[in-house]
Amino acid sequence: MGSNTALLPEKKVERPRYTPVDLDRHPAVEALLGRLGLGAFDRDSLAAPVGRNDTWAGRTTGGRSVFVKRLVGTDPAEVERRMKRLLAFHLWARDLPAEALRGPDFLGYDRDAALVVFELVDGARNGAELMVDETFGADLATTIGEAVGQLHTAVPPAGADWDRSLPYQPPLEALHGLSPATFDSLSFGELQGWRLMQQDADLRAAVARLREWEAEAPLVPTHCDLRVDQLLITGDTVYLTDWEEFRLADGARDVGSFAGEWLYRSVLDIVTTRGDTVFVDLELTHEMVISRGVAKMQRLMPLVRDFWRGYRTARPTVDDRFAARAAAFAGWHLLDRLMAGASRSSRLSGIERAAAGIGRGVLLQPEKFIDTLGLGDS
Repeated sequence: MGSNTALLPEKKVERPRYTPVDLDRHPAVEALLGRLGLGAFDRDSLAAPVGRNDTWAGRTTGGRSVFVKRLVGTDPAEVERRMKRLLAFHLWARDLPAEALRGPDFLGYDRDAALVVFELVDGARNGAELMVDETFGADLATTIGEAVGQLHTAVPPAGADWDRSLPYQPPLEALHGLSPATFDSLSFGELQGWRLMQQDADLRAAVARLREWEAEAPLVPTHCDLRVDQLLITGDTVYLTDWEEFRLADGARDVGSFAGEWLYRSVLDIVTTRGDTVFVDLELTHEMVISRGVAKMQRLMPLVRDFWRGYRTARPTVDDRFAARAAAFAGWHLLDRLMAGASRSSRLSGIERAAAGIGRGVLLQPEKFIDTLGLGDS
């Protein structure tokens, strides 16, 4: 990071609201609501939470608050696979214990139209909002850890035709080269990020090793795309959304993703005053970046220890390499966040590069970072 990085006060961010896609273009939405006995949408009430899919959230003429998602994508076969995975979870979750991790109430679906309908959780806050305003506490982290552990110890139904394939991320093939179509679709910032990773032989070897470890790991019901913004918290109830990557997989993915979220937040906080006792308007040197990064990690990573404690309460036995894989997945999470940010930019920022560097270090030597990340047994 250059010396021209100024320290800025953290600002609270309002939840974005977007204009939904015109329902008249998708008559299957209100046809499905009608078949479910919910009534049509009151269109004056509609909002569209941000995401990669088409979404509608609002009240119906039947007096229900609902959330409708239409899965979209350039590959119809992949959209169908996402739909199959999502349905596999929600249809199974109806029979899970009340304390188990679940999504909002699942009301119905139209598989041909790639539509799913959920109860809208009014007044809920997502985990990212709690993270930013610093109200994501130890008890919540422990509760989420316990719920994830319960998910990973749950027994799939006999004969379940669930996806057992390795998730796409981290994409080892892309680290060796991009297809022409993919290359043409990327921003300049993304191309910078891929070039940095493709030129890093040690990083490629670490990803290959993680994929080998993952292929040998026990398979358990796993979310496979866990982020704090997918957590909805209302009162004492926690929901987890976006189950499109659900499958039988390595549970270390979910644990590593949670740890990676907080590791990434600690890096972002290097250039904010969050957690500082005194605000000083200054420019950061390399030495200050390192010292502030350590301080921010020491402040936030105890939440990962609370999560891990709850997880091990629900799942006391894991394989010997589980914590190392979780740490490696946390490292990859920072590189994945780098690419997500690069998709919206023409260049990589200094703080994104710093996060990627830390993620690379964890990915290369995950055993060294188990305790630092809060995944140790002590």
